[in-house]
Amino acid sequence: MNDSSQMGTTCASSSSSAKNPARRRRFGLAFWLTFVICMATWMVLSGLFDAFHLSLGVISCAIVADLNARAMWLDVNLGRTLRHWGRFAVYVPWLLIQIWRANLHMLKLTFHPRMRQLINPRMVSFKSRIDNRMGLFIMANSITLTPGTVTVFTSVMGRFTVHAIDDVSARGLPGEMEDRVARIFED
Repeated sequence: MNDSSQMGTTCASSSSSAKNPARRRRFGLAFWLTFVICMATWMVLSGLFDAFHLSLGVISCAIVADLNARAMWLDVNLGRTLRHWGRFAVYVPWLLIQIWRANLHMLKLTFHPRMRQLINPRMVSFKSRIDNRMGLFIMANSITLTPGTVTVFTSVMGRFTVHAIDDVSARGLPGEMEDRVARIFED
């Protein structure tokens, strides 16, 4: 009788670990995606490829991946993730062109003889239609990267407050940038 109760306890503990998907998938797809991204970034930024430094990189990237994988990839679907990365890769050149254009506008504004009349700083608030947290993050950073605008506040609910230096910079908010960022995360 004592053996059967111990056996029941053993079976219950092993079945509870089988029912816990977080424990079972600790080194699943989320871990490996995070590890590969961290390791690639580490290798590009460090430039050190000897055994000592590579082993330190592997250890530190494994620790970071273990601690952050579930936070970064709440619902990992490899096909969807690859589509998002592909769309983001298309978005980056467009963003770089917008940054270039905004730089030219700021240069023109700076050297314009009526600069004091053209500069009209203002706070612009708007509600974004983006409902993805990473999309809100990309949108906020894209606005700040574009000269003439700075994201002052972003809420999880999609409210943005942006400082714009002049009417031209304020007129483009949220505009095409919001459409393009939203397109990244469409399924």
